Amino acid sequence: MNQDKNKALMALKTSKGQIEGIIKMAEDERYCVDISNQIIAAQALLKKANMLILKQHMHHCVKDAINKNNGEEKIDEIIDILSKITDK
Repeated sequence: MNQDKNKALMALKTSKGQIEGIIKMAEDERYCVDISNQIIAAQALLKKANMLILKQHMHHCVKDAINKNNGEEKIDEIIDILSKITDK
């Protein structure tokens, strides 16, 4: 597994732990702003993991497809993903 995938995996595992903590905070009826801050932190980790996965995809899958002269589909996939990230 390459370095970016390892970093993404660690971020995902950390965010999983954070989400479990957030659920416990909500069950324990902790202060809403504290819960919200933890949700924001988990979202940031998920965003980081997603960017690392996309970076790895661009450097390997997309690059390989372009080298084999069939990269249009991979480029369209990336554009579709980016539109989902920016559509808010």
